[in-house]
Amino acid sequence: MKIDGEVGITFDDVLLKPKRSRVKSRKEVDTSTFFSRRIKLNIPVVSSPMDTVTEHSMAIALARLGGLGVIHRFTSIEKQVEEVRKVKRAENIIISDPYKITKDATVKEVRKLFEEKGVSGLLVVDNGNKLVGIVTTRDILFQPDDRPVKEVMTPKERLIVASPDVDIEDAKKLLWRYRIEKLPIVDGEWRVRGLITAADIIKKIRYPRAARDRKGRLLVAAAIGIKGDYMERAEKLYEAEVDALVIDIAHGHMERALEVIKELKDSFGDDVDVIGGNIATYEGAKDVIKYGSDAVRVGIGPGSACTTRIVAGVGVPQLTAIMEAYKAAREYNVPVIADGGIRNPGDVVKALAAGASTVMIGRLFAGTDEAPGPVILRNGKRYKMYRGMASFVARLGKEIRMSDIDESEVSEYSYTTEGVEAFVEYKGSVEDIVKRLVAGVRAGMSYLGAFDIDELRLNAEFIRITNASVKESYPHDILLW
Repeated sequence: MKIDGEVGITFDDVLLKPKRSRVKSRKEVDTSTFFSRRIKLNIPVVSSPMDTVTEHSMAIALARLGGLGVIHRFTSIEKQVEEVRKVKRAENIIISDPYKITKDATVKEVRKLFEEKGVSGLLVVDNGNKLVGIVTTRDILFQPDDRPVKEVMTPKERLIVASPDVDIEDAKKLLWRYRIEKLPIVDGEWRVRGLITAADIIKKIRYPRAARDRKGRLLVAAAIGIKGDYMERAEKLYEAEVDALVIDIAHGHMERALEVIKELKDSFGDDVDVIGGNIATYEGAKDVIKYGSDAVRVGIGPGSACTTRIVAGVGVPQLTAIMEAYKAAREYNVPVIADGGIRNPGDVVKALAAGASTVMIGRLFAGTDEAPGPVILRNGKRYKMYRGMASFVARLGKEIRMSDIDESEVSEYSYTTEGVEAFVEYKGSVEDIVKRLVAGVRAGMSYLGAFDIDELRLNAEFIRITNASVKESYPHDILLW
């Protein structure tokens, strides 16, 4: 038996001391950071791979704001891959493989594809992938389901097209001149080579700080496990051009987890970043890095829906865990992801100052429009569901979706779960929450005289505080509106 004499601390245990600042305006500070070795973001915010937090809507919204979403793994391989593809296709200046349909298809098939793919137009091609027309939402309006596409589409003779060497400025001029929304790209024999849409160009203008890959598409990560179909899942996600694979398990400092990191890196090399974790110690961080992890995910038990520390008696207070992981990560220049425990913007600032490069958020995002699941009316107030992925319902639900389950195992889950199910208040758009978090980060950086996150970490000086100081930090002795 060994007793560590150090007292672990978390966010409410400390404050950051203000410093003399050269920052004249909070707009001067740079919030860009690295999620992993090769993935750079414009804000230090990512979403948790939980089934009540991150699917394509959340990932798209965060990437547009400069962050990143991690698609959860608690679904079939096909569904998770499709979620990644939706993110990759959400904004694409040149769509290299646009959705297509044949002229003999019906209006009913068009409507189904519109709904499934979330698009408003399809290129119509023949068997040789040559463009013969285009069909849009307006073309099928009020049309019967059994009417063939060739009778409602805009035919090839009336289309405005561009060659594969067209640049974006020329494409914008064509879209404006002919008042069209979609510009097919074809070669000399009318074979489809791509598609440019006005909507994608507008989105790029509207979100200039979006997190994008080398092809101009939004960045997205996806979670995998370490058992069963994990390698097949990883391969399919890789084929869908996911930017990072996040090993999503409660205890990342175990032999099997380390072996999977190595297996993934041996298979994919530097084509996709691999994130190991979760860990909470210096030794854990060092081991996952040595096995090839491109970032370290830190946090055992700090999440609001997690009961690991109560059930298993295991964990490290989150701020101490971040500091310990950073000691190892900085030796290898590997980013640290602080996963869990974030309740307000000040916590994000403290996590970054302690060594994190990004923070991973679950509960704060779970009540938003972009989170999966319906809005629930309860006692006159609106809520959404939120649950830890080690909760009884989450674990049982995954088994039911992914494989057969023996009834005798159900009772075992009810005793070994390490999470809870809960309601969180409905919050509207995630964009508002992210903007408040980033504004807090900018404010914290200005108080410490930091122009970027590296300088924030360098200037950081924590001071331990008492419970009375915590109370003093919040509004007190007043009647709030």
